[in-house]
Amino acid sequence: MKPIQVTRSSMPAFEEYIAEIKDLWESHWLTNMGEKHKLFEKQLAHYLDTPNVTLFANGHLALECAIAALNLTGEVITTPFTFASTTHAIVRNGLKPVFCDINLKDYTLDTDKLESLISEKTSAILPVHVYGNICNVQDIERIANKYNLKVIYDAAHAFGVTVNGKGVANFGDASMFSFHATKVFNTIEGGAITFKNPALRKTLDDIKNFGITGPESVEYVGGNAKMNEFQAAMGICNLRHIKREIMKRKAVVERYRESLSDIKGIKLVEPQIDVESNYSYFPIVFNKEIMVRDEIYELLRKHNIIARKYFYPLTNSLNCYQDRFNSNGTPVAKYIAERVLTLPLYADLALEDVDRICKIIISGNTDKKNLNINQIGRERVGIIR
Repeated sequence: MKPIQVTRSSMPAFEEYIAEIKDLWESHWLTNMGEKHKLFEKQLAHYLDTPNVTLFANGHLALECAIAALNLTGEVITTPFTFASTTHAIVRNGLKPVFCDINLKDYTLDTDKLESLISEKTSAILPVHVYGNICNVQDIERIANKYNLKVIYDAAHAFGVTVNGKGVANFGDASMFSFHATKVFNTIEGGAITFKNPALRKTLDDIKNFGITGPESVEYVGGNAKMNEFQAAMGICNLRHIKREIMKRKAVVERYRESLSDIKGIKLVEPQIDVESNYSYFPIVFNKEIMVRDEIYELLRKHNIIARKYFYPLTNSLNCYQDRFNSNGTPVAKYIAERVLTLPLYADLALEDVDRICKIIISGNTDKKNLNINQIGRERVGIIR
């Protein structure tokens, strides 16, 4: 049986993409902010309902450039419950990440613990929207204003999400979006920064182009983070279909919820009130026993179903940061990381396959022993509420 991957890239029809890139053979303009780049940037600003957008080769470089453009110093408060890129971007800018724990409700930064981590060295907060769940943007804004801190959101999981009708791109001083092939919306590779202050555009655009500000002038120690025309063309095509793609993902998520919402031992994240989701990921958390998550993960693999321990490990326990940080300081994040499993989710995932995945999880059968999930829930796992 063909493997079911944890995700699969959404792509336009082959003929549609070929038609979009055809004129590149006439212009020979393949990079350096050509016509495709300009058009996609304009369309993206309209879709995200935000006035200021600039494109990048990928989300990680976008985040690095945003941190550099805002001239941050000292310490940046962030969360370890994220992809390595978030922490790396801080460290690679010569700054110190200070890790705030997450909350049990939606796995975003716990704003009740935020103020206690602020010191005279703190220059910014870098919260992460997780699985399409949106941070407590109101509390973060209040605290940032109180202490005169910058706010950069890692919005890699939050493309197109709205809060009370407001696009998520409009919160904070800047937001980073990733258009990696595994995301809800992709440009093969790619990313963008949305930002509040329009004056920031020139700095961002200079930094991503080697710091070049004129024919004979290089004012920044910049890099090369420009989105090329083929990426922009893919973005133009995929943006035409994004609403339909998100609705198809919604149907998959609703099917998962139908089957797994009442299973003891499994915690699902409740939909956020007043948030229009993009259904980017479907995480489940197994309570108490770490081994249960790992056994179900292996069981699914035996059936050619690839789930993901995401996010695991925490970034404050990665090998490259050994002896620098301590994950015991973020116990909720550590608890969730050791028990979370994100299930396959993409627009074209058949509902019949969703049903099969759920049956395997519920039955918990392996070649060696029977792991009936209901029994696990009563005797070993319990449930987080």
